[in-house]
Amino acid sequence: MNKYNNPIILQDFSDPDVIRVGNDFYMIASSFNFIPGVPVLHSKNLVNWEIINYVYDRFPLPKYDVVNPGHGAWAPAIRYHNDTFYVMIPTPDEGLFVSETKDPYGKWSEPRLLVSGAGLEDPCPIWVDDKCYVVHGYVKSRCGFNSMLGLIECDTNLTKVITPSVVIYDGHNDNPTIEGPKFNYRNGYFYILAPAGSVYSGWQTCLRSKNIYGPYETKIILTSSDSQINGPHQGALFTIDDNDNWAFIHFRDMLAYGRTIYLEPVMWYNDWPLPGEVADPLLCGKPVASYEYLIPKILDYKIELSDEFKNRLNMSWQTSANPEADWYYLDNGLNLKAINEDKIIKYLPNFYSEKIGYYNFTIKTKLDISNLAVGEKAGLSYLGLEYSGLYLEKGIDSNYIVLFKYNNDNEDIIEKTPYSNDEIVFNLKYIEPNKYQLGYNNKYLKEKYIALKGYWVGGRVGIFAKGDSNNYAKFRYFRVRENERTR
Repeated sequence: MNKYNNPIILQDFSDPDVIRVGNDFYMIASSFNFIPGVPVLHSKNLVNWEIINYVYDRFPLPKYDVVNPGHGAWAPAIRYHNDTFYVMIPTPDEGLFVSETKDPYGKWSEPRLLVSGAGLEDPCPIWVDDKCYVVHGYVKSRCGFNSMLGLIECDTNLTKVITPSVVIYDGHNDNPTIEGPKFNYRNGYFYILAPAGSVYSGWQTCLRSKNIYGPYETKIILTSSDSQINGPHQGALFTIDDNDNWAFIHFRDMLAYGRTIYLEPVMWYNDWPLPGEVADPLLCGKPVASYEYLIPKILDYKIELSDEFKNRLNMSWQTSANPEADWYYLDNGLNLKAINEDKIIKYLPNFYSEKIGYYNFTIKTKLDISNLAVGEKAGLSYLGLEYSGLYLEKGIDSNYIVLFKYNNDNEDIIEKTPYSNDEIVFNLKYIEPNKYQLGYNNKYLKEKYIALKGYWVGGRVGIFAKGDSNNYAKFRYFRVRENERTR
């Protein structure tokens, strides 16, 4: 039987949650300030995934009309109840939101606020005897404390709170910084799986009790051990069939590559789930580097990054804030509106970007600025805590290729070169370990830049147009090619 390799998704899908409905698996993930928000992925075999939708096209608060790095949709949860898909979405400053649908491929309801208030995170519902409960964590930077889990009783449609939050577990002593709780039920036990410690050096904890309010027993069920896979962090425990076979999907923080997705087999021992490779069931598991397919179906699903800009944008594109309808149109390419002249890339809401998807890759995008006014510009940029990019600026007698670099909230012009044409091909080449080069017309500049992660996210690459006359720059294509790894 063929084996899969971890990570199963080398992309930044932080805080994954997964459910099975029949023979279909659905995954969601955090999206923070990027829009559309909360991606919905589908798989038949847990290894090959495709993006099929997003929960929302814009977040219904004015705050998210501008760029707020690190804010927005934190760790969400997805559950299926009474023929309805529910997604719970926390925002650290506003509270806990709910969206629902009968069809995960179709329209989701606009996120509605269920619990108002700063400092609540990572909610997950469970339905018990015609009641609904939501477990959640706490954000220390917003409410002054963390390392605890709370429980709220709600109505069964997740429209109102019945009882306020009460603390059901205090992890300060044994599981500090516990967060990301996910509910399950099996053999008379309520299970809460949650990561603790930290993103880089933490572990997976399992809590169990026969009473939803506790007290809860705890067991560490997955650590990095000698696997050199840091974390392993937040994820989802779920059934893979009707025969009590289970799996666990979690993320590993790989810095500029983002929080990538790992799939672990699960065994049960004394009613404790043990993910990964288990040498001694009295202890715990460690992440597997590869494993036999848990569901032996080889599929060609993939997350598309290249885009020829034909009939619609591919599902990977996101903006950095709520979009406006006139920001782009498709006509012989992607026509981006040149606005927000004064915004740097970090705060540019109409920066169209994608996650990094390969260890090594090359990007080529062809740009035409013939419809821009003098002084307007369009280009290609990396995005992270530090970043660099290239743009073509419209001039009077000559256009200009401009290399810029961001540091300490400024974008400094490094080099400005006259260029006679309105069309150009910008290039970005990503080189391990986490370095990239910029270039144009298939030639690369000498400088190599360190690729850094962003705020709670991995690095991204995107395109933009800036100006003040509402003209449009045309991008003919955006092609991403995987390169051979150098190590």
